[in-house]
Formats: sequence, C-alpha cells, structure tokens
Amino acid sequence: MNQISFQPFVIGVAGGSGSGKSTVSQQVMASFGADVVSVVMQDDYYCDQSDLTPDVRRKQNYDHPNAFDWPLLVQHVQALRNGEAIEMPEYDFTIDNRSNKTIPVKPAPVIMIEGLFALYDADLRDMMSLKIFVDTASDVRFIRRMQRDINERGRSVESIVGQYLETVRPMHKQFIEPTKRHADVILPHGANGPAVDVITTKVASVIGQLKRP
Repeated sequence: MNQISFQPFVIGVAGGSGSGKSTVSQQVMASFGADVVSVVMQDDYYCDQSDLTPDVRRKQNYDHPNAFDWPLLVQHVQALRNGEAIEMPEYDFTIDNRSNKTIPVKPAPVIMIEGLFALYDADLRDMMSLKIFVDTASDVRFIRRMQRDINERGRSVESIVGQYLETVRPMHKQFIEPTKRHADVILPHGANGPAVDVITTKVASVIGQLKRP
C-alpha cells in the first residue's frame, strides 16, 4: 500500500441517464490530468451475472439500486482513499455482464465517483467532500440515451423505448431524483460551462492546499 500524507478530495457526480455526468467528469479530468484525478465509474459495478443466461440477463432491471455491487464499490473507494490502487471491473453492455478484463485505477488527490446512484448509498456519501447532482430535462436525457445505446451498444429503438418506459423513467422518479436532496451542488441544464468552471476552481483550490508545505 502507498502511504499518503493527505486525505483525497472525493467528489460524487450523480444524475439521470444522459444527464451529462460523464461530461462533468471528463472536463475535470481534462483540466487536471490523470495524475491528479481518478474516476470510478459506477456503471462498471453492475453485479456479476455469469450464473444467468443471456436472455435472463437482458430482462434484468438495470435502473434499480439492487443491480449494483455496493460492497465492492465501497471497498474500492475506501482503498483509493487509503492510497491503494484498485482493479475496477469492466462491464460489457453488449453481453449484459462483466468482461474478463479489469481497469487499473490509481489513488490520486481527487477521486470522482460517477454514476446514476452516486449519491444513493450513505457509506459512499460519508466519504465524499463534494456531492454534485447533474439536473437535465427528461426529454434531453432520453434523446442522449437513445443516441448512446444505438451507437455504442447496438440496441434497437424499440428496445430502448421499451426499457425507458418500463424501468428507466419510473426508477429515476423513485430512486435517482430523490438523491438530489443530498447534493451540495445542483448543476441545472446539465454540464453547463459556468457550473463546471466553479467545480474546477474548487478542485484547483484543493490541489493548491495539498501542495503547500
């Protein structure tokens, strides 16, 4: 384990599917680099489903909190805070299961946890120094989700619309939208420039404090 002389600044970035969470994380990462910011993607912590057939996997509710491996996610964030590198699982959405690969993530001064339910679990929230909710209109989120699922995951329009009506929309209202109350900062209209600038300014301030003798 690497000994660290500071407590990493942990940022949670939550919001609905297609809200712009990844854009926020990518812009912060681009501003400071991988040596300063490590990103933990909650999407990669869907439960392992190797014991299920492909047809059964396809029918699971991936927009419910129970779809995630919370113990592993919490364990990994704790490890990063303690200065330990982790092997983040890699989820393959084309097979609805984890791949046989992992993604190495190194400890860093700033750790970002990005995901639908980033602000859902109390143990995760307790480790966060800054909690962000990216708030975007539902029609915009749906269009972005459709474009992503068609282009990146090879899904049909019918399957995307069906899933949205059956699970995505109701789960958002029941589980994701309520986590907004835990946020320190709510970004209206998604990852808008001025809001992201405020976040990067805060991160720059934290990094500056860490570098002081």
